[in-house]
Amino acid sequence: MLLTVENIDTFYGWSHILFDVSLTIDEGEVVSLLGRNGAGKTTTFRSIMGLTPPASGAIRFRGEIISGQSAYLIARKGIGYVSSGGRLFGGLTVLENLTVVARTPVGMPQARLWTLDRIFDLFPVLKVRQKQLANSLSGGERQMVNLARTLMMNPELLILDEPSTGLSPLVLQHIGQQIRRLKEHGLSILLAEQNANFGMSLAERSYVLDKGEIRFAGTTRQLRENQELMHTYLAV
Repeated sequence: MLLTVENIDTFYGWSHILFDVSLTIDEGEVVSLLGRNGAGKTTTFRSIMGLTPPASGAIRFRGEIISGQSAYLIARKGIGYVSSGGRLFGGLTVLENLTVVARTPVGMPQARLWTLDRIFDLFPVLKVRQKQLANSLSGGERQMVNLARTLMMNPELLILDEPSTGLSPLVLQHIGQQIRRLKEHGLSILLAEQNANFGMSLAERSYVLDKGEIRFAGTTRQLRENQELMHTYLAV
């Protein structure tokens, strides 16, 4: 497995947020973590990234325990995190936002590297906007820059936290197409979504999180067939 989260419990101060949460993602998979607002999806991702370390349990990336390590070390190992509403460098151009974080991991094949040419192929609008200041972009364009900036770090695993937030249906459809293209490139993607239908449309496997506990783990097809669970925990 590329990433394994094993029975983690995470707290904010004295508040117990995650209870015995486990999940996995293998290379080339798209996996969705679904749940209502406040279910614990962002806390799960913050636990993986070392921003809110779990109090117990273990998180492994390529078999190495990463739980307890600093966030910057975890990112350098090949995990890219696109947070919901992530901030850009508003006073820099689109091009500067992309290049300021660019890195080439040692040993990564040239064919897999994310370069500006590949980024502009995936997001043609960013090529047009490359000299524009980031703080003048629309919400959808800012989301594209946020995603593209993370790709320029050349991660092996991409973690997307609520990529549908604040987007119009047309822009959301476009973002979904881009996520599918990333999968075609062989990138592993773990995404959290409150928009269950959007998350399920992209993922082969899904987890349902409610009040900090995993309520379902299985294929997306199995989840769709479980109407009672979908209605109870996802309001679908």
